[in-house]
Amino acid sequence: MIASEYTLELCNIFHSGQVEPGSCTQKLTGNIKTGVILKDVSLTVYNGEVVAVLGSKGSGKRALLDVIARRVSSRGQVLLNGSPLSLSQFRSSCGYVQHSCDFIPGLTVQQTLNYTAVKLSGYLKSSKVKQVLADLALSQVANRCVENLSKSEYRRLMIGVQLIRDPVILLLDEPTWDLDPLNTYLVVSILSNAAKKYGAAIILTMEKPRSDVFPFLDRVVYLCLGDVVYAGPTRTLLDYFGSIGFPCPQLENPLMYYLCLSTVDRRSRERFIESNHQIAALVEKFKMEGHAIIQSSSNEPHRMMNPNKMQLSYGKPSELRVVWLLYIRMLASIFSFKQSGMKQIFLRLFTMPIYFFILWLFYNDLKDYQRTFITRSGLLFNCMVGVYFISIVNTILTYAPYRTRYYQEAQEGLYSGASLLLSCNLVSLPFSFISIAASTAIIYPLVGDITEALDYLYIVLALWACYIFAEQQTMAILMLIKCSILASTISICITCVYIMLSSGILRSYNGLEDWLYYLTYATQTRYTSSFLQRKIFSQDIFNGLPSSRLQNCTDSSVLTQSSLQDAGNANCLFRNGKAFLMERFGHKYSSPDIYLIGEFNLEFNLGISFAFAVGSIVVNKLFYLMPLPSFLKAKFRE
Repeated sequence: MIASEYTLELCNIFHSGQVEPGSCTQKLTGNIKTGVILKDVSLTVYNGEVVAVLGSKGSGKRALLDVIARRVSSRGQVLLNGSPLSLSQFRSSCGYVQHSCDFIPGLTVQQTLNYTAVKLSGYLKSSKVKQVLADLALSQVANRCVENLSKSEYRRLMIGVQLIRDPVILLLDEPTWDLDPLNTYLVVSILSNAAKKYGAAIILTMEKPRSDVFPFLDRVVYLCLGDVVYAGPTRTLLDYFGSIGFPCPQLENPLMYYLCLSTVDRRSRERFIESNHQIAALVEKFKMEGHAIIQSSSNEPHRMMNPNKMQLSYGKPSELRVVWLLYIRMLASIFSFKQSGMKQIFLRLFTMPIYFFILWLFYNDLKDYQRTFITRSGLLFNCMVGVYFISIVNTILTYAPYRTRYYQEAQEGLYSGASLLLSCNLVSLPFSFISIAASTAIIYPLVGDITEALDYLYIVLALWACYIFAEQQTMAILMLIKCSILASTISICITCVYIMLSSGILRSYNGLEDWLYYLTYATQTRYTSSFLQRKIFSQDIFNGLPSSRLQNCTDSSVLTQSSLQDAGNANCLFRNGKAFLMERFGHKYSSPDIYLIGEFNLEFNLGISFAFAVGSIVVNKLFYLMPLPSFLKAKFRE
C-alpha cells in the first residue's frame, strides 16, 4: 500500500530511441535511426498536484510519460517515495491514459466502467462507478453507448477507466487534444479536482495550452528536443523567466508565450540557427539556476489527500475474475440490442443458416441417379467451404474490437492474451454450435436416407470442428496483422490451399504427387472430408444406381468397364458408394483395407478433425502469451 503522502522523483533521466518512422523491414532488422530523446531530465512531483509537460511535436513529452510508466528503458532513476518505481508497481498502483483509446462498441458508459478489471466488486464497485461518473460529469450520459459520445465525453470516460482504479500517479497523453476551449477547460478543471479529491499526482502533456488552464496547474515542464528549459512550480514561472531577461508581455498567455520561446523556429535558416542558440542558452541557464528553484519549491505546501479516504482499488484481481469480467463484458456488448450488438447476433447466429438455405435451394431436387455421386459430393464440399469462409468473416468482424482493446489493456498489465481467448471461446463456442446445428438441419434431408439422430449429431460435430479451426486460425493472424481486410485475405488464401489439396473433391488423391499426398495428412480438411463422404456414401441407396429414369446401368451386381461399354452407357461409373470413395480418396500407397481403417474409419476421422480444433485453441493460447516486438503491439494502440 502506498502511503497517503508520496513523492515522485525523476533524477537525471536519459532515454534513447527511434527518432524517425521506419518501415516494417527496418524495424524487424533493427536498421532504424535512433537518437537521444530525453537529456538529463529531473523532476519532482507531489501527491495532489497537476503537472503539465509542454513542448512542440517531437520534444519528448510522450517519451517522458513512457519512462515514468516504465514502458521504455532509460538511464537515471524514477523514484516513488525514495524507492525505484518498477513496472509491476506502476501497473498495480498507477494509471496511464493513452492519446487514443478504443472501447468495446455496444457498451454504455456505466457498463464500460463496471467491467473494468479492479479488485472492487459488488456494492463497493457500483458506488465507486457512480462516484467517478459524478466527478467526471458523465452521470447524464451513463446509459449512452460509447460510440455515441462526444469527443469530450469520450476523453472523460478514458480518464474514468483509470480513476476507478484509484491511481496514486495518473499520466495523460494529450487529454485535451482536438477539444474546443470550453471542453479543454472542463477536462483540466476535472483533473485538478480529481488530484485534490483522490490525492493523485496527475501528469499530463499539452501541445497548445490555453491561459484559462493556468490556475489549475501546480507545476510545468518545458521540453525542447529532450532538453529541459524549465521544470518547476507555475507560481515561480513568471519570476524565473523575468529574472533571466524574458518577461512575459502583458495580455499574453504565459504558458503559450514560453512554449513558443522553447520551440525551434524552422521558418528560415537564420531563424532556425538563432532559436537553436537561444534554446541552448535557456537550457544551460536552467541547469545552473534551476536546481535552486526546485530546492526552494520542495518546502512549499502541497495538496494533501483526504486522510479519511481509503484507496481500495489497488492491485490486480484474480485471473479467474478477469476472465469472468471479460466474458460478461462480451455478452453485454452482444446483447445490448444496439446496432453493434444486433450485428454480432446476426453474424454469429444467422449467416450460416442463410448460406445453407441457399444451398438447399440449389440442391433440393436431387435424384438417385449416377450423377448424384458428384452432386452430393459437391454439396458436402460447399458445406465445408461455407463453414470455413463464414467462420473467417465472422471472426474478422466480431473479434477485431476485442483484439484492439486487449492490446491497449494488456499494456496496463490487466490480463493476458490467454484470458482474452478463453473468454472469447466461452462466448463463441455456444453461438457457433447453435448456428451449425440449425444449418445442418436445413441440408440434412438432402444428404441421403439418414434418419438416426446420432448421425445428425456427428455431421454437426464435423462441421463445427471446421468452424472452430478456421476461427482460431484467423485469431492467430489477427494477432499480427491490424488491417482486417489483409488478415481475412491471408486466412482465406491459406484455407483455399488446404481445401484444394485435401478435400478429395476438387482433385482425386490418385492425381497427387507423393509429397502432396503425404502433406494432406497434416490438414484438418482431409479427415473432415473423409468422414462426411464416408458417412453419406456408405448408405445402401447408392448401390447400383441407374444412369437415368429410363436407363439402368446393368443388372449384374459387379459393374466393370467392359460391361458398361456393352450396355452402351459410359455414364455408369460407380456401382456403389464404396467405389466412388475409392476413386476419390484411394492412392497407390493406401492400405488394402482403406475402407475399414485409416482414411475411412469414421471414429478416427471425426476424432482427428476435433483434435485439430482443440489443438488450435491450445496453440493459440500459447501463441498469445509469446512476447512480441514493441512496434508490432504499438500499432494496435494507435
